[in-house]
Amino acid sequence: MFMQNNTTTSSRSTVVGVFADQRHAQKAAQELKDAGFREDQIGVVAQAKDNTGTGGAAEEHGSHVVGGAVTGVVAGAGVGALWCLGIVTLGIPAIGPVIAGGIFAALLASAAGGAVIAGIAGALIGLGIPEEEAHYYEGEMKSGRTLVTVKADNRYDEAWKILHRCGAYNKTTPALAPFASTTGAKQTAGTPAYGKTAATGAARTEGGQTIQVREEQLHANKQNVKTGEVRVHKEVTTENQTFNVPVTREEVVIERRPASGRGGKVGDQRDGEEIRIPVMEEKVRLEKETVLKEEVHVGKRKVQENEQVSGDVRKEKVKVDQTGDANVRNKSDFTRR
Repeated sequence: MFMQNNTTTSSRSTVVGVFADQRHAQKAAQELKDAGFREDQIGVVAQAKDNTGTGGAAEEHGSHVVGGAVTGVVAGAGVGALWCLGIVTLGIPAIGPVIAGGIFAALLASAAGGAVIAGIAGALIGLGIPEEEAHYYEGEMKSGRTLVTVKADNRYDEAWKILHRCGAYNKTTPALAPFASTTGAKQTAGTPAYGKTAATGAARTEGGQTIQVREEQLHANKQNVKTGEVRVHKEVTTENQTFNVPVTREEVVIERRPASGRGGKVGDQRDGEEIRIPVMEEKVRLEKETVLKEEVHVGKRKVQENEQVSGDVRKEKVKVDQTGDANVRNKSDFTRR
């Protein structure tokens, strides 16, 4: 889906939609009213069809069609109840008879504001549309399209979505595919929908040829690559530990003590009499025991960061070379790029 570019419209309050099929313009006007937009905020303009084939009163500058004549003009335009916004027909210099309704009718009918003299482009400029775009929309209207404008104020995006959903396009955004296909012309995505053959039988381009304009686009693809490896393993090392352990040992103590002096019996002396005393001491014996001291957990986690990439792309541009007095419409749309 093509979305409206808000970078160039954020300061505007007027939305403009171009319709190749007036029935879609009628539907858009109704949906705008259903969404709460007032009739004095909505404007429509299209070229008037002359049922008599002679131009009639509709070609007179500033003439208003009333009564039964209004019904005839509306029926000729094929837009039915779309013109419930208050229809007038006006003769615009270099354009001819046009049907206008709503805010557009008021601007075009206001001679004091100079809108009639300046034409459709002047009215759009008065609504805040840049001059270059205003002339583009005037050219679309001359080719048989219908313009719908909305004085949306701070509801710009909402108004454009309604128009775009109903089949509108503008200078930078083409119509949605189902609506673009009804015009009978192939439209390249991302380009305005001008130059198509209207389904209503308006101006046609005969014997035309198409140049397809292409450009390269960069697409960033990601893939996992091995940048390194972390190896976690165990090693057994040997170290000498020294510590003090208290031990106990026995010592033999020999003491001489004086006797009482009493004599013993004759014959009590015995040769080789001895006493055996066992002597004990503690010996230290080392024993080793394996104990769990700690655990080391090894895992991975993903860390996201931005990496700036760039590349060169090639674009095709259309250039128009003109010789002699050949008239080329919309040439400025290409030469300015």
